[in-house]
Amino acid sequence: MKFPILLPNIFNHPFTYESNLNLKVGDYVIVPFGRSKITGVVWDEFEKKNDKNFKIKSVIKRLKVTPLKKTTIKFLNWFAEYNIIPKGMALKLVLLSSNAIEKYQKEVFKDFNIKIGTNTITLSEEQKRSLKIMNFSNDKFRVHVLQGTTGSGKTIVYFSALKEIMKKGFQGLILLPEIGLTSQFEKKFLEFFGITPAVWHSGISKKKKEVIWSGVANGEIKVVIGARSSLFLPFKKLGLIIVDEEHDQSYKQDEGITYNARDMAISRASFENIPINLITAVPSIETFENIKKGKYTISRLKQRYQNASLPNYEIINLNETKLEKQTWLSKKIIEKVNFHLNKKDQVLFFLNRRGFSPHVLCNKCFNSYSCPNCSINLVYHKFKNYLLCHYCGYRSSLNRACKNEGNCEIIFSGPGVERISEEVKKKFPSKKIEIFSSDTMNKKDSVSKLEKIINNQVQILVGTQLISKGFHFPNLNCIVVVDIDLSSNGHDLRGAEKNLQLYHQLSGRAGRTGKPATVYFQTLNNNHKMISDLTNSNPDIFLDRELDIRKRNKLPPFQRFISLILTGENEPKLEREANKFKTFIENKIAGKILGPVNAPIFRLKKKYRIRLLIRGAKSLKLQNSLTASISNYKFQPGIKLSVDVDPINFN
Repeated sequence: MKFPILLPNIFNHPFTYESNLNLKVGDYVIVPFGRSKITGVVWDEFEKKNDKNFKIKSVIKRLKVTPLKKTTIKFLNWFAEYNIIPKGMALKLVLLSSNAIEKYQKEVFKDFNIKIGTNTITLSEEQKRSLKIMNFSNDKFRVHVLQGTTGSGKTIVYFSALKEIMKKGFQGLILLPEIGLTSQFEKKFLEFFGITPAVWHSGISKKKKEVIWSGVANGEIKVVIGARSSLFLPFKKLGLIIVDEEHDQSYKQDEGITYNARDMAISRASFENIPINLITAVPSIETFENIKKGKYTISRLKQRYQNASLPNYEIINLNETKLEKQTWLSKKIIEKVNFHLNKKDQVLFFLNRRGFSPHVLCNKCFNSYSCPNCSINLVYHKFKNYLLCHYCGYRSSLNRACKNEGNCEIIFSGPGVERISEEVKKKFPSKKIEIFSSDTMNKKDSVSKLEKIINNQVQILVGTQLISKGFHFPNLNCIVVVDIDLSSNGHDLRGAEKNLQLYHQLSGRAGRTGKPATVYFQTLNNNHKMISDLTNSNPDIFLDRELDIRKRNKLPPFQRFISLILTGENEPKLEREANKFKTFIENKIAGKILGPVNAPIFRLKKKYRIRLLIRGAKSLKLQNSLTASISNYKFQPGIKLSVDVDPINFN
């Protein structure tokens, strides 16, 4: 008999193989491909017929692995169509590697056996109401949004919902936006369920991934907590998906296969016909619009857990207090911080910039230190004493011969968290200070650092946006936003939305155990609109206004954007090809083409970049017409096309 076998590669169709085995859709098999042997899956449709005669090869063997569900296959087909990627690459997201499933684990999954026991946590009346709404129709597809102010106990509510699903024998998936959240989250899970869950992200060892993959496939592992990639695990009996911090931009995969994990999670829930819960303090614009349209149900938690109060807000007008040269903290802020430290409060200085300085230049020749591979400035990291490109990883020393003679005379322009940390150490020399950023908290000792912060062994934190993402610091009652004006810079169409969500999350780190807390904003613009939006207790006012702006300007979520980036090493050749490509597709696709223009980061990793932006109706017609056009166009050697459906970043 003939069978369609999809392989984890760049092809958009299965290959036809012969076998005497009684194979079914979803079976994992080993097949010959070229000179190698590769793992594939029996797919639900054959490749399209063509005039070429190929020798049909035979399936080598069927693997003793729980078959991939038909609903999961349908989801992967749709995923490939929506995101304009080959079906084989969608399958690759499911497989650990081309041959990992051959090592299918048969060991007992003792570490991940969830005990559905009793716990001592009592829900408030508000939490009980939210849980009741969340559990309504939990045996079929529906999207529910749990919106609650930070510290309102959202996690306990959806843990309770998950518990009900597991009692019925189903598996659960909890998506988190950051790997760094998993250690603290595991503790919460342990407190509630009495055992640690299976955790899935890029930092997990290959051996452990094989164990978890197998346990998920055969249904022995009941709950997985993971980053984006966990969405593609082959669950045997998935019953509930939870997307924590659904608004978080980290759910967007920007490299390789691009997709939004939140949106794809909703789609997978739809294909599996199971409920999905989106958890947030301030919904994304897309989620908010779907709530208003009645597509999503919603419940709200307006009170903090155990009636802890929300922080107060205070604006520090830098026009009224002169900063000393090469300093970024006003005398007034120092006084405020001393007040909090004397009360044994933990303090956070927030600046969303890594390193010591984002811009280094010479005082004699005035040349900037820029990346030779990318059209951006190098960032100076003082603790490691090197200049670093945050895009390609290029490193360089500060030593450079000056064009005018001798060596360059270095000037550091603008602060990063390391520079703020230095200033803080001078102002508060007796205090223990810790930098909280991706450079310091994604290391092996990050768990022990986190423990010290929680136990108040660290008095002052200096952090980037990483600190805003769901961490619980019981003693943090003072937050200083070093430069709120910095967030207003740029031309990101989602900028206002991102900032509102960021600062709501950030403010929510303070005052979580009931003590009075304050967030201080240093600003040169005392009429800062962002601050007024932030300090308003009802974020819906901002979201309504933002939706109106988006609608009037035909922006997402009212229209679909697809970003096309052409890259190449030869700039003139790339420019010619971009214009030629636009001419070829513009009458063939169901949308309007904007561009071509140079991408904001014009050169990246030694390649020039030109962008086309397609705008059209929210329909798969746009993707299908574009897919057909791309498949009929042959790019010049050395030129590559990257496609990003529903882009979030426009760099």
